[in-house]
Amino acid sequence: MILTLLAIDLGVFNRKDHAPTIREALFFTAGAAALALSFSVLIYQLYERQWLGLGMSVDAVTGMPNTGRIALAKFLSGYVIELSLSADNVFVIALIFQYLRVPAPLQHRVLFWGILGALVMRGLMIVIGATLVSRYHWILYLFGAFLIVTAYRMLRSGVGDTADVTDNPVMRLLRKRFPVTADYHGRHFLVIENGKRALTPLAVALVLVESTDLVFAIDSIPAIFAITTDPFLVFTSNVFAILGLRSLYFALAGAMAKFRYLKTALAAILMVVGAKMLAAELIKEYIGPNFSYYLLAIVALILVAGVLASMVAHRRDQARVRDGAA
Repeated sequence: MILTLLAIDLGVFNRKDHAPTIREALFFTAGAAALALSFSVLIYQLYERQWLGLGMSVDAVTGMPNTGRIALAKFLSGYVIELSLSADNVFVIALIFQYLRVPAPLQHRVLFWGILGALVMRGLMIVIGATLVSRYHWILYLFGAFLIVTAYRMLRSGVGDTADVTDNPVMRLLRKRFPVTADYHGRHFLVIENGKRALTPLAVALVLVESTDLVFAIDSIPAIFAITTDPFLVFTSNVFAILGLRSLYFALAGAMAKFRYLKTALAAILMVVGAKMLAAELIKEYIGPNFSYYLLAIVALILVAGVLASMVAHRRDQARVRDGAA
């Protein structure tokens, strides 16, 4: 299913390199969200009827097998968390493209192959993580503490701070070990220059995007393990969030300044998820197996609050500018 969607994307909608308009980006973002919601219906059926053996094993988070309703809630919670954490990744990708001056029509190509690599990397990380958690349940507490520390560092770094692309060790290593052309060569990642193979700046952008996703996966995958340790739910929620990342980039990249409080909201989400992992047994005792629904509601409220606060602050700034000009 994933390969079919990517093939349609590359071979039908984006056969020619072009820069998607905001309208196109919003359309594809909505389409990706609709696919995720449609797949959640399939998730319910798979676990309710225990097809393919799903829903028969015990989930280490709740200590019981996942029924259709519980699996549905966990999938949607994981999807919302992964998608919201991906929004911060969008801003870093925008910085990479801006620094390397990646032509707008070629950005989609970098993101497409970057997503393929991200799917493979996250799949491996999820399999390893799920295996470790199933054998050593106490690792969940380490994940929880790690998320809280990450959230604290996020808040301490400041709302407006961004990563320094020029100081990226991956970029320094690439330029040290491989020849890199000064100019772009169309859509090519590798060319022959002066009789030798050389990377193009497009290849450098791809490697940086991949390394960025790896860094963000270190935060996001422990977050999803706060909800479920079922590898199928963890991977599919990650997949649908990543599938929407490319269109989300084109929808948000031009409006980064409007979302100043999004980073604060993401830090709050990580803190809530981390606290939930540390107090999982207590929460399960008082709330029961349905706490996934409450977690989904809390994450959604924090995300909406961050977006609304950012929009209100942006409009207030615009009003002050207009008043000053008058």
